[in-house]
Amino acid sequence: MIVNDDVDLALSCDADGVHIGRDDLHLSAARSRLGNDSIIGVSCYNRLELARAAQGDGADYVAFGSMYSSPTKPDATRCEIATLEEARTCIHVPIVAIGGITPDNGGALLDAGVDLLAIVRGVFGHNDPGASARRYAQLFPGQARDEKT
Repeated sequence: MIVNDDVDLALSCDADGVHIGRDDLHLSAARSRLGNDSIIGVSCYNRLELARAAQGDGADYVAFGSMYSSPTKPDATRCEIATLEEARTCIHVPIVAIGGITPDNGGALLDAGVDLLAIVRGVFGHNDPGASARRYAQLFPGQARDEKT
C-alpha cells in the first residue's frame, strides 16, 4: 500500500511507501523517516527535470500527469505524451502516468513507455470496480484475458 502525500500516515499504518508531490516532505526527508526499504514515488507533473532530480535523489518511481482531463483533479497540470517518450530515454526507474486514464486511452501511454497506470475514478467511479479493473489489466501484456469484459 502506498499512501499519498502523508509520511506520518504511511509510518503509522506500516504502509509499503508514500507518494510525494511538490508541497510534501522532500524525498530525502521522507527516505530518512521511512527507511531504505520503503517505496517512495515523486510527482513530476509535466517536468522531465523533476524526474531526473527525483531519480538522482533515489526515488523508486516517478509519476507524470495529469495526462488527460480528470474530474478527480480538474486543475492539475497537463502532461504531453511526448514527455513520457522523452522520459523513457533517460529515466531508469519505473514511470507512472496518472490523470484521466481510461481503458481506451491507457494503451497509448504504455506504448509511450510508462510502466504503470495510476487509476482512481476509472475504477472506483464505476458500479462494478472489479470489471473495470479487469479492463485496465488487459492493457498489460501477459495478463489473462476475461471474455466478459
